[in-house]
Amino acid sequence: MAKKKDLGIMKQSSSLIKSSLIVSAMTFLSRILGLVRDIVIANVMGAQAATDVFLVAQKIPNFLRRLFAEGAFSQAFVPVLTEYQQHQSPEIVKALVSKVAGTLGLILFLITLIGVLGSSGIAALFSPGFLLNSPDKFELVSHLIKITFPYIFFISLTALAGAILNTKNRFAVPAFAPVLLNVCLIGAAIWISPLLEEPVEALAWAIFAAGILQLLLHLPFLWREGYLVKPSWGWRDSGVRKILKLMTPAMFGVSVSQINLLLDTIIASFLVTGSITWLYLSDRLLEFPLGIFGIAIATVILPNLSRDFAKGGQKMSHLLNWGIYIVILIGLPAALGLFVLAEPIMLSVFQHGEYTLEDAFKSALSLQAYALALLSFMLIKVLAPGYFSQQDTKTPVKIGIAAMAVNMVFNLILFKPFGHVGLAIATAISAFVNMFFLWRGLIAKGTLFMEASWYLKLLKIVVATVLMFILIKLISPDIQVWREAGFIERAQYLALILISAIATYLIALFVQGFRLSEIRNP
Repeated sequence: MAKKKDLGIMKQSSSLIKSSLIVSAMTFLSRILGLVRDIVIANVMGAQAATDVFLVAQKIPNFLRRLFAEGAFSQAFVPVLTEYQQHQSPEIVKALVSKVAGTLGLILFLITLIGVLGSSGIAALFSPGFLLNSPDKFELVSHLIKITFPYIFFISLTALAGAILNTKNRFAVPAFAPVLLNVCLIGAAIWISPLLEEPVEALAWAIFAAGILQLLLHLPFLWREGYLVKPSWGWRDSGVRKILKLMTPAMFGVSVSQINLLLDTIIASFLVTGSITWLYLSDRLLEFPLGIFGIAIATVILPNLSRDFAKGGQKMSHLLNWGIYIVILIGLPAALGLFVLAEPIMLSVFQHGEYTLEDAFKSALSLQAYALALLSFMLIKVLAPGYFSQQDTKTPVKIGIAAMAVNMVFNLILFKPFGHVGLAIATAISAFVNMFFLWRGLIAKGTLFMEASWYLKLLKIVVATVLMFILIKLISPDIQVWREAGFIERAQYLALILISAIATYLIALFVQGFRLSEIRNP
C-alpha cells in the first residue's frame, strides 16, 4: 500500500513538472517577446512624457485584468469548477460554465461601458499628478483609456476560457495567449506609430486588437473539450453565487502586489517625467523570472491543490512544499543576479535610441529595489493557492489589507527623499509582509508542514547562491566599462557572466548532493 502511495506521489510530481515546463516554455516565449516589445518602445519613444502617459493608460486595464481575470476570477472559479467536475454530471458542469460566462460577460460589458464613458474620471483617479500639473498629459491619457479599457472585457473572458482548459490539464494555450499581445504591440510600434500624429495611439489600438485575438485563440480548444457553450444569465444559480462570493474578497487578496504597483504609478505621476517609465521597465524585468517560473508553478498547482482538497486534502502539504522548493531554488539566485547586474542589464537591454544612460541608471536603481521582492512575489503566487484551493478567500484578504497598508505608509515616507526608488522599496517591504503572513497562516491552519530535510535543502541553495555572487563580482567589468561599451560588447559581457553564474550555481548544487530526483519528489 505504501509503495502504491509513493508511486502515486511520484507520478503526480512528474505530471506537475511536465505541466510546469509547458507553461514555463510558453511563458518564456511570451516574456522574450515582451522584452522585445519593451526594447522597441524604449528605443522608439524613450522615457518621455508620451511614454509615461501610455504606460498609465495601459496599466489601468492591465490592473483590472489581474484583479478580475487572472487573479480573483481564476482563484475563485477553478476550485468551484474542479469540485463540480469531481461530483456532478457533465451536463451540470456545462450548465455552470454557461451561466458563469453569461453573468461574467454582462458584468464586464457594463464595467467596460462605464470605463469608456468615464475615462476622464478614471484618468483623474489613477494619474492625479497629470490632472494637477500637466493638462496635456491628462487629456492624452483620458483619450487612450477610451481605447484600452475594452481590453478588460475580452481578456476576462479569455481568462474564463483559460481557467476551464487548466482544469482539464491543458496549460499550453492559455500560457501562449500573451504572445499575441506582444506581437500586436511590436508591430504597432514599428509600423503603425510612425504614421500617426500621436504615435502612442497606435499602441493603445494594439492592446484593443490583442484582447480580441486572445479570446478567439481559445475558442477552438474549448470546442474540442466540449465547453464551448452558449452564455446564459445565471445570477441566482448556486454555483455562480458561490464563485462570486469567493471572488469578491479574492479580488483584493490575490492582487495586492498589483494594487501596490498601481499605487506606485499614482504617486509617480507627481514625480519628474520619466519616473513612470523607469518603474515600468524595472517591473518588466522583474516579471521575467516571476512569469516564467512563479506564475507558471502557481498556474499548475492551483487545480491540483483544488482536486486534492476535493478528495480530502492528504497531499496538499506535499504539493505546497514542492512549489515552495522550486520557487526558492530558482528565485533566490535570480533575485541576486538582478540586484547585482541591475545596471548592466538595463544598459544592455534598453540603452539604445531615445533611452539614455541616465534613464538606464535610474531604472537600475528601482530594479535593485524590486529585486529584493522577487522571491516574496514568487512565493505569494504559490502560497495563495493554498487558501483558494480550500475556498478560503477571507484570510488572504486580511493579509492583503495589512500588506497594502504597509506599502502606503512606506510610500509616503520614502517617495520624497528617494523618488521612484522609494516607491519600489515600499513595494518590496509590502511583498515580504504579504508572503510572510501567508506562509505562517498555512502552517497555523495545518495545511503546510515544513520537514526537517527541507532546511538542509535551503542551506544548499544559499551556499550555491553565495558562490555564484562571488563569481559575478570577480568577472564583471567595472560599471564605467559597461557604460562606454557598444551593444555587441555589452551582450558578450552579459552572456559570459550569466552562463558562468548559472554553471557555478548548478555545479555548487551538484557538489552538495543535489539531484533532479529532489525536484520530482521534494
